[in-house]
Amino acid sequence: MPDTPVPPLDLKSEPFIDAHSHVWTPDVQKYPLAASFKKSDMQPASFTAEELLAKCRPVGVGRVNLIQMSYYEFDNSYMLDMIARYPDRFVGTGIVDPLAPAPDRAMKALKPKGVMAFRITPGYAKQPPATWLKPPGFDLMFDEAAKSGQVISCLIDSSCFKEVDRMATIHPGAPIVIDHFGRIGVDGEIRPAEVKALCDLAKHEKVTVKIGAYYALGKKKPPYHDLIPMIRELLAAYGSKRLMWESDCPFQVVEHSYADSIDLIKKLDFLTDDQRADILGRTAERLFFRNSD
Repeated sequence: MPDTPVPPLDLKSEPFIDAHSHVWTPDVQKYPLAASFKKSDMQPASFTAEELLAKCRPVGVGRVNLIQMSYYEFDNSYMLDMIARYPDRFVGTGIVDPLAPAPDRAMKALKPKGVMAFRITPGYAKQPPATWLKPPGFDLMFDEAAKSGQVISCLIDSSCFKEVDRMATIHPGAPIVIDHFGRIGVDGEIRPAEVKALCDLAKHEKVTVKIGAYYALGKKKPPYHDLIPMIRELLAAYGSKRLMWESDCPFQVVEHSYADSIDLIKKLDFLTDDQRADILGRTAERLFFRNSD
């Protein structure tokens, strides 16, 4: 059990939701790493659920959608245990093997355990961007998402958007999330054509975008004001009900602070109170914090 007990959730003092953060533990005996990783790959060496809560609670973030960390690949055990430990605070985005015989059944089995979304990437598909969603397991996953309401969460860049467009057309009932602005600006340059391509996906009513990981995009320096024009365009395309803030901890707090991330949204002067409430909580609450039975 944690050394420092975490109090029950208090929505009055901790109203916000972080739509995307990772946790892991240095206890690799209880929670072994995937074969392709070694302990020295874990940077920082520790970022437990309790360490995350110590970062987020002081700025009013009481709930988090945990993202399964690649160090564990398809073994979601640590994330599941943290959801079970803090069921009022955490839900999860798991990872299942899309090339396995029945990824849809794996999704269904994880829903009662609080896994309300699933991360997909071209890497797990073992395909190039132009065909990354072609393996038949993805059709099974998108079909299950349409039935269960579990979210398909895409860790991609703009080269992968066309395949998302294709699958969103084929599976209009599947909730889809694009992580980290679709990584626009990861090389330091925010290209208008890429922003337009991300905005074009808004024609699919079930597509939502996470706005965060600011530390890795554009100028990569707080207060991240160079990202504001992109946020404006996304707000115009998607509306606030299909945007949600994410920190992408612990990477956000390696050189920057947790407050640096949430303050960008808190201080945007063009947002109404309702829009800010959507982006800082209500969108993530609707997608992730639902009854998981």
